[in-house]
Amino acid sequence: MKLPVFVVDAFTAKAFCGNPAAVCLLENKLDEDMHQKIAKEMNLSETAFIRKLHPTDNFTQSSCFGLRWFTPASEVPLCGHATLASAAVLFNKIKNVNNVLTFVTLSGELKARRAEDSIILDLPLYPAHPQDFHEVEDLIKKINDLTLRSFWSLQTAIGDTRVQDIRYSPDTRKLLVRLSDTYKRSFLENLKVNTQDLPHVENTGKVKGLILTLKGEPGGQTQAFDFYSRYFAPWVGLAEDPVTAFQCSRRGGELEISLRSDGRVDIRGGTAVVLEGTLTA
Repeated sequence: MKLPVFVVDAFTAKAFCGNPAAVCLLENKLDEDMHQKIAKEMNLSETAFIRKLHPTDNFTQSSCFGLRWFTPASEVPLCGHATLASAAVLFNKIKNVNNVLTFVTLSGELKARRAEDSIILDLPLYPAHPQDFHEVEDLIKKINDLTLRSFWSLQTAIGDTRVQDIRYSPDTRKLLVRLSDTYKRSFLENLKVNTQDLPHVENTGKVKGLILTLKGEPGGQTQAFDFYSRYFAPWVGLAEDPVTAFQCSRRGGELEISLRSDGRVDIRGGTAVVLEGTLTA
């Protein structure tokens, strides 16, 4: 078996930055267990598999494809950066003739459209609800191995780390922790997060991802951002995902996000293809 495979850095215009994803093009149906084996071999946060929906489809002319995403440990229902990477491969390497591509996924139909030197994704918007601190105190306590001092208000602390708000999305099983507005970007960048024990602390299946976010700073010598974030998902085999907003990770990465009135969200970003070849098995 030989498969075309690409590695694409998403949400960046420069190689070796942003969020890398592997992209495989499937001319024929792949044995189910091979998806996971390939994703484990690629050992990136996600590997995307683009498949034809009909025997007469082709990757250059067709505008609608199936799309699945796998971490090294499991399949996931939605992945933004690997969708961006998939669109980049079809648009820029395969030279797909369409301006808009539709992907049929576990999260419904997702669209990707050309936009000058970037790509805009049309993704679902999942609501997040206020979360009682008591329900997640053990999980948050493990974020940086400090002792949680107070649970009586959202103006509380993880050790010396003040938390302003907590939200939870039951659709995505993501927990969002907003740190105090008094912190600057450097605090989030330097925060030491212990992810190894998180799946043992929260093992009910309720949480599959943890987002730490912080209000952005006004412009100056550096570009202004509305917010910064870091994302951790050890429950699905990812200690830390490199990019999910302006990402305060070593690789960095930038997203332009627009909320729409129809309950969807547009996410715009650049890409850089850093590897292309043939996977043999």
